[in-house]
Amino acid sequence: MKGIVFTEFMDMVEDVFSVDILEGIIDKSELPNNGAYTAVGTYNHEEIVRMTANLSQAVNIPVATLLEIFGQHLFGRFSKRYPAFFEGVSEPFEFLKNVDNYIHVEVRKLYPDAELPRFYHEQKSESELSMYYLSSRHFEDLAVGLIIGCLKYFNVDGEVHKNETMYQGQDAIKISIKLV
Repeated sequence: MKGIVFTEFMDMVEDVFSVDILEGIIDKSELPNNGAYTAVGTYNHEEIVRMTANLSQAVNIPVATLLEIFGQHLFGRFSKRYPAFFEGVSEPFEFLKNVDNYIHVEVRKLYPDAELPRFYHEQKSESELSMYYLSSRHFEDLAVGLIIGCLKYFNVDGEVHKNETMYQGQDAIKISIKLV
């Protein structure tokens, strides 16, 4: 997993909770690099799993909720860091439908060794979109948070739900988005 995810996670923990909480989860997680991450480095995703579990214990918030909070934070940071991804995009579904075919292609140019999840979409109507998330890492709650962050970025209200399903014969998570 790319280091930018780790550095942004640590920034979010410090901003939302405190530097003391951050230091506590770093110590408790027994990380091989003692929490020293660089944005361009590549790290084992299990390290962020441990940090999130320890954060959950420290603040008494479920891991799934923390990952959604982090996803919203991450979307906000990505929108500032990579404004080119948002040029000419006027609504959230347009943006979300471009994740795999444009954004992830560009991410791979920057980080050729990045292991990215796959997203497929199916637009049911002008107000309903289904995203199919496929990844062995199971960060679907992070994906839900990113989608919620996308809706907020475009100042659109919506409901986001996820459930396990199959997509083209593979285990997947279906994330249903309905604008309200």
